[in-house]
Amino acid sequence: MRQIVLDTETTGLELSDGHRIIEIGCVELVHRRPSGRSWHRYLRPEREVEAGALAVHGITNEFLASQPLFAEVAAEFLEFVEGAELVIHNAPFDVGFLDAELARAGTGKTIASICCVLDTLTMSRRLHPGQRNSLDALCKRYNVDNSGRDLHGALLDARILADVYLAMSGGQAALGLDSAPADAGGSNTAGRVERGAVFIPVIAANQPELEAHEQALLAIERACSGRAVFRRAGGGSGDP
Repeated sequence: MRQIVLDTETTGLELSDGHRIIEIGCVELVHRRPSGRSWHRYLRPEREVEAGALAVHGITNEFLASQPLFAEVAAEFLEFVEGAELVIHNAPFDVGFLDAELARAGTGKTIASICCVLDTLTMSRRLHPGQRNSLDALCKRYNVDNSGRDLHGALLDARILADVYLAMSGGQAALGLDSAPADAGGSNTAGRVERGAVFIPVIAANQPELEAHEQALLAIERACSGRAVFRRAGGGSGDP
């Protein structure tokens, strides 16, 4: 299974006001392990960065003046993400901006036509209703180190989100994108935490928890139009 954790930075918040993407950061996961591959570009937006956005990401108009247009790297971007599941925090925001750039570049494609999308904001709200679910709040909740995040940055935030997503969705022995990439057979164990001989109790899910889990699987399958990884790995018996 190939996933791309993606984040963008923009000139401002409102797409309807003509704001543009100025940075895209992507981190690849293969079978829920960092592959070591990433894709990162700054982009010339052909408009000014708003002061409010500058305060968030610190990317100046002067720096962006020498960067490529999205149209110049669109084919490269599409090649990297096509066919993957995109993992994005507040996906409608990023997907809306990406679709606008793809249309402006004349690619004839949308994100939905080449990828399925998993929104970690929706996922976190379902798991933690009534709580703060910003990326910083999730880092604190899942003990993910975001100490280097003084300013937002697309690649940095994609790396942090990858750790948060793996923690939030379970099944990762040790987080951190500095671990060695998995080999083709997925047998790499670098970065695994050795905990010694400790007793780990196994608590079986009760019926309401099983039913809630089944509903979550169905929601994922509807969103991605495919069978959940949990089922393909032999967990659960339902069909999408």
